[in-house]
Amino acid sequence: MKHAYRETGNHSSITEFLILGFSEFPELQLPLFILFSFLYLMAVLGNLLVIFIVCADRHLHSPMYFFLANLSILDISSLTVTVPKLLSILLTQNNTISFSKCITQLYCFLACVEIEFLLLTAMAYDRYVAICNPLRYTIIMNKRVCALLAAVSWIAGFLEILPYTIVISHFSFCDSNVINHFFCDSMALLKLSCTDTSIIETMTFVESVFSGFTPFLLTLTSYVFIISTILKIRSREGKSKAFSTCSSHLTVIILLYGTMIGVYVQPSSGDSVKSNKFVTAIYTATLPLLNPLIYSLRSKELKVALRKAISRKSALSVTKLFWKPN
Repeated sequence: MKHAYRETGNHSSITEFLILGFSEFPELQLPLFILFSFLYLMAVLGNLLVIFIVCADRHLHSPMYFFLANLSILDISSLTVTVPKLLSILLTQNNTISFSKCITQLYCFLACVEIEFLLLTAMAYDRYVAICNPLRYTIIMNKRVCALLAAVSWIAGFLEILPYTIVISHFSFCDSNVINHFFCDSMALLKLSCTDTSIIETMTFVESVFSGFTPFLLTLTSYVFIISTILKIRSREGKSKAFSTCSSHLTVIILLYGTMIGVYVQPSSGDSVKSNKFVTAIYTATLPLLNPLIYSLRSKELKVALRKAISRKSALSVTKLFWKPN
């Protein structure tokens, strides 16, 4: 490919990549474009609506909805990292991406995944305090603590992935420049490298322990205490009310970790690459859409706030329609 390589010493290094996307299904390019466009639009609008309602309704100015607004911002960000480029490939068939943009996309995607793990862990801690220590909830989960947990999640997510991405950016990709994925995924990139990947494999293991397993362990510990406390509640109504306060978060946790296990804990084979693309596409485009739906359907406060917002909007529209200034 023209301008795809540069000379570095005794070999050529890639300056551009070709992202295959779903090119093995040429007849599905337009349907896939329509599908992912719809999912992207709905997910962005849904999360923007959650952010607007949480900010506009003072009754939702609580730790749980503060973290939910952060999660919605993250969902929009993670979608924007990968989906627009995929839509461009599906529509124009221009599947080239520069080396620097590819590494940037990889960094942003991995950072968003890590931030999501940390935010959901912070939300698990919030639910733990709410159910296991309700009398001190407002004292423990004050505005300063919530802001600190959110800030740590965002900053740590971006910082933890930085060394990993820097190491990959210094690899030589001299055998091929064709990425068999719909974005610059780390596993797909490493398969193209002609550099010894033992260092990055060790970093991946360490990163997985600190970035994936540790948040999962903390979340699991929180829910062990939460479930133990709920089971001690005598009344059925009390148990139902306590469980409903964390059921949305628990559903999102199961979806996230279940999908991540489905993507990365698979035997390496040619078929697994194709299946990974579809599973990752579902995770990338669908989970950010499901998050606002899950919380809005299960949260009475959010549904009430949404109805109020719609009622105010309708009343304002009617007033503007019939009221004419003299």
